[in-house]
Amino acid sequence: MDSIFFESKSRYGFDETVSRLSEVVQENGWKVIQILDLQETMRKNGKEVLPVKVVELCKPDYAYRLLCDDDLRIYANMMPCRISVYRKSDGQTYVSRMNPAMFASQIGGVMLEVMSGAFKDAEGFITQVAAKD
Repeated sequence: MDSIFFESKSRYGFDETVSRLSEVVQENGWKVIQILDLQETMRKNGKEVLPVKVVELCKPDYAYRLLCDDDLRIYANMMPCRISVYRKSDGQTYVSRMNPAMFASQIGGVMLEVMSGAFKDAEGFITQVAAKD
């Protein structure tokens, strides 16, 4: 996969996608840190947008490998991993994510191992909510 961003159509509605994605993440040893409701944030600022939530997730084993090393802590800004769930004007729900392994390939070593593992795991989560083509 040579793209930086990926989008998949969900087979579920918006709320169910967020719920199922959160369950799958936790069933696979990851932690949901928080779910940011960007639609609500926009509403509080006088702006109306379609539903969009960002699920922030972390796998402590991966995070530890970066955070325990002073030379790797610089990459903490790529943490936690994020998966966005949103509805478009076509009424469909979508899931998007970034490919951190692509960035990490420029760095190599532990960073590449961790981010490649995180990306592979995230793709597995999304497969469980994505529509079958």
